[in-house]
Amino acid sequence: MIRAVVSDFGGVLTTPLVDSFVAYQRESGIAFEELGKALARIAEEHGEHPLFELEKGKITEAEFIAGLERELGRKLGSFRETYFAHLHPNERMIGYMRHLKARGLRMALLTNNVREWEPHWRAKLPDIDEIFEVVVDSAFVGMRKPEPGIYELTLERLDGIAAGDCLFLDDIDANCDAAAALGMHAVRFVDNDQAIADIERFLGSS
Repeated sequence: MIRAVVSDFGGVLTTPLVDSFVAYQRESGIAFEELGKALARIAEEHGEHPLFELEKGKITEAEFIAGLERELGRKLGSFRETYFAHLHPNERMIGYMRHLKARGLRMALLTNNVREWEPHWRAKLPDIDEIFEVVVDSAFVGMRKPEPGIYELTLERLDGIAAGDCLFLDDIDANCDAAAALGMHAVRFVDNDQAIADIERFLGSS
């Protein structure tokens, strides 16, 4: 029986993240392929992927940006401002999460994020603490999806909820696969209609 829902934030409870990336590429003139190659070179040199380190709170946003700018030999501009200017709440899914809570399901939010971005992403969902009793942000716990530990921590904070009692919702296949490997029921978010229908199927059979 499903007793809890764990939802991703970006790309599920917001508009697609690609919209923000495309806006940054357009405004800065820096292609994301170029950024990706620079990140890969830094990862090869230092043995750790800088984006993963950023999302685990092991480096600051300023350190991450400085490393990229050194590798690219140019300034990146205001990525954070552009990103959040083009990231908007997915009101339908937020309302659906509120509806699930009203139906008696326990609710958790599990996000890969950046420590310095917390005030900005929380501002997109001002009633986050009313909907979700548990909020796990990768940048504050030193782990990120799809690492098993961050799912286990979320379950631990949902005291009394086992993996098999839990439905996990995310827009990234690898994150869903990791949840399923731990015994959670996983739904990959593609769009609102599909995700809600898939969740309701799970709830109807539990």
